[in-house]
Amino acid sequence: MVRFVAFLLICLGCVFTTAAQTFPSQCEDTRRIIFYNVENLYDTKHDEGKNDYEFLPDGIRRWTDSRFYSKLKRLYKVFAACGTPEPPAIITLCEVENAFVLQKLIDTTPLKNFGYDFVHYESPDARGMDCALLYRKQHFEVFDSQPFRITFPFDTASKTRDILYVKGLLFEEQVIHIFVNHWTSRFGGSAATIPKRNFIAQRLRAVCDSILQDNPNANILILGDLNDDPTDESVERFLCGQKSPADTLFLTNLSLPLLHKGQGTLKHGTQWNLFDQVIVSPAMMNGRNGLQVCKDAFIFDHDFLFVEDETNMGKKLFRTYNGMTYVGGYADHLPVGVDVKKTVRP
Repeated sequence: MVRFVAFLLICLGCVFTTAAQTFPSQCEDTRRIIFYNVENLYDTKHDEGKNDYEFLPDGIRRWTDSRFYSKLKRLYKVFAACGTPEPPAIITLCEVENAFVLQKLIDTTPLKNFGYDFVHYESPDARGMDCALLYRKQHFEVFDSQPFRITFPFDTASKTRDILYVKGLLFEEQVIHIFVNHWTSRFGGSAATIPKRNFIAQRLRAVCDSILQDNPNANILILGDLNDDPTDESVERFLCGQKSPADTLFLTNLSLPLLHKGQGTLKHGTQWNLFDQVIVSPAMMNGRNGLQVCKDAFIFDHDFLFVEDETNMGKKLFRTYNGMTYVGGYADHLPVGVDVKKTVRP
């Protein structure tokens, strides 16, 4: 009996160890920063002026408090698994409804043990979807933030998410500019919505250029669900593209090598796309202004985030809903991240 109990404890220990596995950092003494499209993180109450009716207890999805708090626990599991080994220093998000859901996320899950706060602004998105940034106060100090409103001159009635801008200090003294994005979706057709994503890319590039023209060594980090791949023109040409062969203010897409390796963050039918990306300024590549990224970005592809794809073969993401059927999964995107280290300034 004693031997059996010992064997059982060993087996359970293996299970716990596997469940707690994390992605190790590529460098020593880093700050991990991730992005995650959390797929419809709604509360259970109606927000005035927002089309959130399907995510109410009496809505078509029967979104209840029980399901809401279960999703918060699921999200914590993802954040913990993305850690090194503690949860990331900064967690950027999209598809969050309001400040209430963010407060519940950091107050009612084990995130409360790690000193998180958040930055969030209400955007004009018709469904009430916003971007947000969670940060551990001992690792990141916020001293400026604002939403950048997107207004399409060719479609003034269209409402979309703001770009969230946060400026702060990593390693107590290194300034970093962070932009959190959720660009216009392909709903209604990819070709028909290209002009909107191109416009957002140019708006973001203009803001980055203004920062870089003031300080060419500025540390800029762009994360988000761009609803385009790294090789689509919105990203490759309008955001990251060089204006001339001599342009030194270009941006580097750390997700591009992942695309070349055939990796993706979301699946449509049999096709994987890499919409969730990490992009940085030159200083963060060479470390000449106190911060440097550790190699390329990476995708968090933990086994628990997948289920078997019985229709298209292989695996698909374990979502909260399968169509209108509640299955209690995580999200329809995979998280992406990057490790940032401190460097010695010349």
